[in-house]
Formats: sequence, structure tokens, C-alpha cells
Amino acid sequence: MRGIKLLALSAFSVSFLSFTPINKKYIVIDAGHGGNDNGAVSGAVFEKEITVNIAKEIQKLNEGQDQYEIVLTRDSDTYPTLGERTAMINKLNPEMVISLHMNNNPEKETAKQGTEVYIQNTENSKKLAEKISKKFTVSKIEERNLHMLRETKAPAVLVELGFINNTKDREYATSEKGRKEIAQKFTEIIREY
Repeated sequence: MRGIKLLALSAFSVSFLSFTPINKKYIVIDAGHGGNDNGAVSGAVFEKEITVNIAKEIQKLNEGQDQYEIVLTRDSDTYPTLGERTAMINKLNPEMVISLHMNNNPEKETAKQGTEVYIQNTENSKKLAEKISKKFTVSKIEERNLHMLRETKAPAVLVELGFINNTKDREYATSEKGRKEIAQKFTEIIREY
């Protein structure tokens, strides 16, 4: 009988040590495109690579947080479908979803520049977009009927981090300095949310 009590106590101790607090929040960072879907392209630079590199940098900056955990929809060159992404997000029920993208302006190499944010028709999505606009130079915040925004139940925004065919935007988003600065800004937005 004593052996059973000790075994039960031992099992309780192990499960308690690995216990994750229920109040832990999840933040989803969606790295747009991936796999066979390159997204926007400029020469040898692919949107899918920019977005996953920035997503991983955001996750890295937030490791060890007690209040929340960063979850990526992808962390390699794979392509979860939009339906798979939103199903995973809705199952997780996160505090917010930030979908990362790069814009493309087919007209001119330097005609357009800067960040654009697309939102759901919800107050929380609008508030998240406003926080983003305080950290980035945002030229547009606009409601859009996009799958990621329409099908995600959590507050979500889709952020176009710049124009891939604008030299300045592209070089910044692909540089180590730019990637770290962008990730740091999102980290500040998440912590202030």
C-alpha cells in the first residue's frame, strides 16, 4: 500500500512540474506563403522567405515568456493551406493573429513604399492595427475580405511589411538589421496588447 502512495505522489510531482498555467496566452504569427507558393518575387528574393525569417525572429525574441507563447503557422519552407492555417488558429483560440506578407507593385520599382495593414471588421482587430501604426510607418489601414481575416475567429491583422519591388523596402526586410528591428517592433506590440 505504501508503494502505491509513493508512486501516486511521484506521478503527481512529475505532472505538477510539467503543468502549464491555464492562463497562458497564445499569439499566432502567420508567415505568408511557403512551399510552392513563393508569394511576391523580386529577382532571387521571395516573399515566403522574408515572412518566415521575420516570424522565426519574433518567436526567438519571445522565448521564455511566462505570459504568452508565440506559435508559428510555419517555421520552414512548407505550405499549410489557408484552410489548415485558420483551422489550427481557431483550435488554439489565440489572443491575436498577425499574418506577415510583402506587397508588390507591378507598375514601378520605386513608386510605392511602406507598410499596409488589412483588418477584420472588429474592434480588437482595429485596435491591433492602431498599435501597429504607432510602431511602423503605415500608409493604409483597410478592412479586407481575405481568408485569413474572414475565417479567423481571433483578432487578426494582415501586415504588408513593404513592397518587395521597392529597393529600399526589400533591402531592409531582407537585412539582418531590418529583420531584427521588425521583429522587435512586433514584440513591443504583443507585450503592450
